[in-house]
Amino acid sequence: MGIALLDSNTVIGFLDADDHLHRVADAAVRAAATEHVFAVSVVTVAELLTGAKLGHHDERTVRRFFARTISRRIPLDDRAAERAAELRAAQKTLKMPDALILATADLNADFVLTGDEQWLKARGLNCKLRYIAGV
Repeated sequence: MGIALLDSNTVIGFLDADDHLHRVADAAVRAAATEHVFAVSVVTVAELLTGAKLGHHDERTVRRFFARTISRRIPLDDRAAERAAELRAAQKTLKMPDALILATADLNADFVLTGDEQWLKARGLNCKLRYIAGV
């Protein structure tokens, strides 16, 4: 089994039936679950819990998803910070939270599921990108 890192927009799309990515996120996560374990960056944890605390998502649902579905919460370290800086410098339109999540995937996962088209411009990655919105 490989490691699939879920981007924040994939988790939101999977959990929120009203999200524009819901159908494709649901299909992509369910398909990947047959052969991979799931991981998230701690940046994704922070983003989803912030959304819950702001009332955008049900906090219990978010916490349950992380507890039941996610095998690893990957912390940030110096290697991830360095890699994020490289990715951000190479692609100035990439926002720092996204660069941190992508760097975490690049260093720790076989592939990342994302609905962010900007990520497709990233070059020199060790992990594969699966753009769910193009599914």
